[in-house]
Amino acid sequence: MTGGRVIAYGLLGLPLAFAALPVYVHLPRYYAAVAGMELALLGGILLAARLLDAAVDPWLGWLADRVPRRRMLALALPAFAAGFVALFSPPADGAAGWLLGALALTYLGFSAASVAYQAWGADVGADSAERTRLTAAREGCGLLGVILAAALPGLLAADPEAGVARLAWLLPPLLLLAALPAFALVGPGAVQPAPAAAPWPALSRVLADAAFRRLLAVFVANGIAAALPATLFLFFVADVLRAGAAGGPLLALYFVAGAAGLPLWVRLAARFGRVGAWLAGMVLSIVAFSGAALLGPGDVAAFAAICLLSGLALGADLALPAALAADHGERLGQAGACFGVWNLVAKLNLALAAGLALPLLAAFGYAPGGESGLAALGLAYALLPLAFKALAAALLWRWRHFLENR
Repeated sequence: MTGGRVIAYGLLGLPLAFAALPVYVHLPRYYAAVAGMELALLGGILLAARLLDAAVDPWLGWLADRVPRRRMLALALPAFAAGFVALFSPPADGAAGWLLGALALTYLGFSAASVAYQAWGADVGADSAERTRLTAAREGCGLLGVILAAALPGLLAADPEAGVARLAWLLPPLLLLAALPAFALVGPGAVQPAPAAAPWPALSRVLADAAFRRLLAVFVANGIAAALPATLFLFFVADVLRAGAAGGPLLALYFVAGAAGLPLWVRLAARFGRVGAWLAGMVLSIVAFSGAALLGPGDVAAFAAICLLSGLALGADLALPAALAADHGERLGQAGACFGVWNLVAKLNLALAAGLALPLLAAFGYAPGGESGLAALGLAYALLPLAFKALAAALLWRWRHFLENR
């Protein structure tokens, strides 16, 4: 596959990731600040919406194996754009119901687009090396989208919440500009014929594969380790570091480091194998993040160093796990179903992070902008992710030996 087609495919990852950052990072603080929503109610709504979203993903994966991927993608993108714009334009009254409805539309469009997009990449890639290139291009462009989403709110308005609201209106033109070259230059690929089965039997066949199940376990532990700090990042920066204005630049630094490190992880994967490279990324992440619990007011420079090093480790999480999942999807002839289950697990990680962490922090007395409960915030942000990352590394090590002994 030519480099131009790889880039054309990967470019669509930019607007998808551009929207994902505000939804998963900015949204909790946005509704707490703009709508005055209590953390317990906010966490409950996010948990409910994300659980519903996760439940739909396997069905979308089954559907993606039975309809043209590009047609499904073309239908999903407009719904995604409309829901995202609505999400950051809440009414003065009834913000809770509005949030739930806008989240449902955003999640449905985003999930359908993501499953079809990932399965399309598995079809287009002729072998493991090519699928790794496509995944790296997708995630690299996604990182550029995330960097834009992290940096632009502060440039669009002095108030971070107003900047995020204006950011939402940039998504529709970005989606159009990215989708045009992807649909024009990237063909449908070699679609594997899917078994003629109803949704749940087809998904059961995917989950019956022992290697894929064990890989999912790694992804669960690793995903929770990433979801907790993502949900609590802006709260930690504003209330522990007392540097709320630095949130956008610090997020941008983290993702710039991830984008810069992505080619390194691809080269390491080619030389030492994807599992070995992913393990190395986990170790780097643990080492980098280990000092976060010791930080306090004014420690912005030290936290920037943590963002830089953990951002470098992020590239391994972006490029390698999805490429491993794509291999299993092609081996089973059900790339859509595999990514449906894969995305379900990713959504469950985010659901648990927001739906459990925010109400628990409220129970321990934490409220945004206050002085109480900061120890609980530091524990949830800095120490729990380290435990889950260590668990993920141990599970990945066992999965590697499982494959060798099959």
